[in-house]
Amino acid sequence: MKNLSIGMFDSGIGGLTVLKEVRALLPQEHILYLGDTARVPYGNKSPQTITKYALESAIFLLTKGVKILVVACNTSSALALDVLQKKLPIPVLGVIDPGAREAVRNTAKKRVGIIGTKATIKSGAYEKTIMKYAPEVSVLSKPCPLFVPIVEEGLEKDMIAELIAKKYLEDFKKADIDALVMGCTHYPILEDVIRKVMGKKIAIINTGRETAKDVKETLEKRDILNPRGRGGCNFFVTDSPDTFKEIGSHFLGENIRNIKFLKSLDYKDFLLSS
Repeated sequence: MKNLSIGMFDSGIGGLTVLKEVRALLPQEHILYLGDTARVPYGNKSPQTITKYALESAIFLLTKGVKILVVACNTSSALALDVLQKKLPIPVLGVIDPGAREAVRNTAKKRVGIIGTKATIKSGAYEKTIMKYAPEVSVLSKPCPLFVPIVEEGLEKDMIAELIAKKYLEDFKKADIDALVMGCTHYPILEDVIRKVMGKKIAIINTGRETAKDVKETLEKRDILNPRGRGGCNFFVTDSPDTFKEIGSHFLGENIRNIKFLKSLDYKDFLLSS
């Protein structure tokens, strides 16, 4: 088990910010990353469809041999995590619980902000999780849909990013929050802009960073941490490897290699061929 890989999936490219944090904390571990780029975005799909997609991604990674699964997608974490945890024989971690816990730890004023996609905000997943840990905390949530295309176009350092951030975040400044959760895996690319707009006194919560800590803790508790591996990553995508490589390399700050294109994510095909 120690020599098996960490499995990770996302609807597309955003989950690479989670992968980056896991690699930084666990450089000896090998990671298999699946980006379901043919069916992105998940945010406008029904909960039933998202759960189906998540199961297909999870089963594919199981056939490749993984010891833990990271759902590096806020939408899938919000809507499919419970099903995956019940059905899979390995530990399954999402990105919402770690981010919510860290927000609770960082709010002295008991006022927390959540930004994310429309689907994640509509699900109320962060609010529910924060209430579980600290029912006295007040939560203000807001979707920020333009952040994703800004990041994917490489405009996070452009003036347009700051202007849109000011527009989106003005309500949080008025609400006098002291912790803000970046509830979308694309948003850490905009962390500097968000921090500039919100000010130095606000705790900006990177859910990928907190998820990486949970991954390490889980592997240690189960005694399946690889103590001396060489690390590395293999990537699988369901559409346009070239686009994934271009944008993904920007996300990671290094060239992406070892990308394999999958024609289908039909889990029945994988079970028959595995």
